[in-house]
Amino acid sequence: MKIGFDNEKYLKLQSKHIMERIGQFGDKLYLEFGGKLFDDYHASRVLPGFSPDSKLQMLMQLSDCAEIVIVISAADIEKNKVRGDLGITYDVDVLRLREEFLQKGLYVGSVVITHYSGQNSADQFKAKLEKKNIKVYLHYTIEGYPANVPLIVSENGYGRNEYIETTRPLVVITAPGPGSGKMATCLSQLYHDNLRGIKAGYAKFETFPIWNIPLKHPINLAYEAATADLNDVNMIDPFHLEAYGETAVNYNRDIEIFPVLNAIFEGIYGSNPYKSPTDMGVNMAGNCIVDDDVCCHASNMEIIRRYYATLNKVIRDEASDNEVYKIELLMKQAKISTDDRHVTLACKQRAEKLGVPTAAIELPDGEIITSKTSDFLGASAALLLNALKHLAGIDHDQKLIQPDAIEPIQDLKVRYLGGKNPRLHTDEVLIALSLAAATDVTARRALEQLPNLKGCQVHTSVMLSEVDIKIYKRLGVDLTSEPVQTTKKRY
Repeated sequence: MKIGFDNEKYLKLQSKHIMERIGQFGDKLYLEFGGKLFDDYHASRVLPGFSPDSKLQMLMQLSDCAEIVIVISAADIEKNKVRGDLGITYDVDVLRLREEFLQKGLYVGSVVITHYSGQNSADQFKAKLEKKNIKVYLHYTIEGYPANVPLIVSENGYGRNEYIETTRPLVVITAPGPGSGKMATCLSQLYHDNLRGIKAGYAKFETFPIWNIPLKHPINLAYEAATADLNDVNMIDPFHLEAYGETAVNYNRDIEIFPVLNAIFEGIYGSNPYKSPTDMGVNMAGNCIVDDDVCCHASNMEIIRRYYATLNKVIRDEASDNEVYKIELLMKQAKISTDDRHVTLACKQRAEKLGVPTAAIELPDGEIITSKTSDFLGASAALLLNALKHLAGIDHDQKLIQPDAIEPIQDLKVRYLGGKNPRLHTDEVLIALSLAAATDVTARRALEQLPNLKGCQVHTSVMLSEVDIKIYKRLGVDLTSEPVQTTKKRY
């Protein structure tokens, strides 16, 4: 797996740039963190070499002067919004994020509930946090936001919000996901700090789109694919072009909100320190790309993966056809098709030839291994065994798990647990393999190859169960599936 991004350079450059921005404003800087502070697997996929916890590592270098404020929208609490990558609700993720930060030695000052308008679920969450001795602040819904600037910059707008007590010069504002109200939280604090005579500034830290690479670069197209549900569109920043005569890439929401943001800054300070949305950013990722071809290829593969993920969501009624159309357009702009992903093509060809569900995996050396559904194993479970055999140098025809060890598990599933599918899922086959490894050296050799599956590409000809999806995710495998369900349930 080739490297296209210099992670060490990124950590040094990014930390230095943030410290310079703190110095620009004096007493305090509110830094809005877009995307994920850690577990940033999208960035690590499109920028090979980028560590999923790079932002966290960078922040740890600034830990002496930084504190973290976690923001969550009352509306997201109310509707039990779920993080797609982790499968947990936003309110649960607030506690997870806080615990992760504390374990890394970072100071978490408080939690802010935004868009608050008396929601009972938000009140319950607030009470739950306060029982854990966590400071909680409420920020209210402002009528006409963000257009009604006179109301926003007044005692009945930002002035109504509870003031977040902070003690350090760098205040990192983060959230479980987009739309949580991070920017509004920062601006509310600027309003209150100004009333208190505190010199404070605001900056935005978002990795994507990368502002100093071409608009239609595959990395930026992959960002659009990742945010197809938000309908984000990358654009040339017209304010930056007018102010400096230089092209810079930003996205529609920041560009559309900038005139309003400018008016808010003028309402608070009398002037805006920034001439463009791009000026507000502190992202140095574009300066750390060391192999553009590697990053282009990785980003194209990410667009294809996002396409399949969205197709699957449409089947499950979790996404709209418009999201599919958007990513199809992005694929045309990138001049790619699903067949450009080798593992996808291999899986589809095997399925067409055999007429049964199949799966394929591309290993780190480029070797593609395939599998099919059998009487004992589903295609995804069989694929794991086939891949582990190959990595361990074990003959394909040698059985790692004997049939007499599989049959009792099938009997348990069907006779006692009421299942209709006797074939083993990936979790069950891994348990069976681990039991075999206790007494069989060959099975142990295969089991020891599991870490080598991380980063491998997998495609299946049918949609998998949640159990299988979670196992592949835990193994660090990039999984996609054809939008085909094996069974249809009627309710």
